Amino acid sequence: MKKIAIVSCYFKHNYGSMLQAYATQKALDKLGYENETINISGFDSELKKEKIKYFIKAAITSDILISKIGMAKSVLYKKLVKNDYTSNVRSRDKKFDAFKDKYFRLSEPYCSKKDLSDKCGKNYSSVIVGSDQLWLPGNIAADYYTLNFVPQNQNTIAYATSFGQAQLPKDSSKKAAIFLKKIKHISVRELSGQALIKKLSGRNVPVVCDPTLLFTGEEWLDIQDTKPFIDGDYILCYFLGNNPSHREFAKKLRDLTGFKIAALLHLDEYIRSDDAYADITPYDVGPEEFINLIRNAKYVCTDSFHCSVFSILYKREFFTFRRYSRNTRQSTNSRLDSLLNSLNISERLMTGTEDIHKCMSLNTDFDAAHKKIEAIREYSLNYLVSSIEDKAGTDL
Repeated sequence: MKKIAIVSCYFKHNYGSMLQAYATQKALDKLGYENETINISGFDSELKKEKIKYFIKAAITSDILISKIGMAKSVLYKKLVKNDYTSNVRSRDKKFDAFKDKYFRLSEPYCSKKDLSDKCGKNYSSVIVGSDQLWLPGNIAADYYTLNFVPQNQNTIAYATSFGQAQLPKDSSKKAAIFLKKIKHISVRELSGQALIKKLSGRNVPVVCDPTLLFTGEEWLDIQDTKPFIDGDYILCYFLGNNPSHREFAKKLRDLTGFKIAALLHLDEYIRSDDAYADITPYDVGPEEFINLIRNAKYVCTDSFHCSVFSILYKREFFTFRRYSRNTRQSTNSRLDSLLNSLNISERLMTGTEDIHKCMSLNTDFDAAHKKIEAIREYSLNYLVSSIEDKAGTDL
């Protein structure tokens, strides 16, 4: 049997992105399927050009556009300026690259999407896209995670792929309505994505778990040190959004517990809210150390989906905050709602204005949550196998 190709965001210096991409590879390995992740190094510039064109055309009021502008500035700043901040961030970037080189099994480089398309049938039996927010408008415009490059006679699978938002702009919706009808097997990570696909294509698709949830906390020990990365009791803070109230919540938690705040700072870009609120600020943290920090924390404060996932897997006392305060079309809050509601632990979702004493008295039934995870894990793995074997022919 030919290899299975994985189309994922394995290269992005983001803990969730890398870990879910690795988890997809890890899942196929566990199921006994030979696989490799498509190496985009040869046509990365091609994809970036299309994304830039999209962002130029996008509305200035877009939350996502504003975010991307901030990220672009951060990339330029890191390249052009030398100071403590850029030095620290570069050390973290090296950890991401080391993880990528160590754990990902990449294909030969393809020089273009056309080159990939021409060789796809010869090299692969199936092509899987997933997971994470790969169907955001910018990615739809780049036309890679849509799997439009795959010949129509090949088996195509979208596993737990997410739009990252409940609605799409008009132009993205038109394009999505087309590629969603071509992919033979589609599953999504959120209920909002399920509803959006029904609206755009008329298809009824299942909700499966994020690839990181296909494994137990114990199974994730194989890529991390058994010793704590930080000694002593600490509150881990992992915030991607620029929300001062979330940092203030963590400071109140520190005041009540006496535990130090260990924070990962300036992640996607430089964020002023990150300045001077934490006691411990490590930068030499790759995906392995990230999981270790969650596993050994006394409390976790985050606005991240994947940090919430690993907090649940390790039964940490965690508080998840909404990164976007407004219910805009571009908000990515829906994935947090789906995750916590599906596990009946929505009490862990915060705004940052809650009474800290009441929050500390929350009694979350992690054992019940884990039983729910076990059930959806089994369902998700069965769906993945069925899609690969193409037993139903197609779920179009």
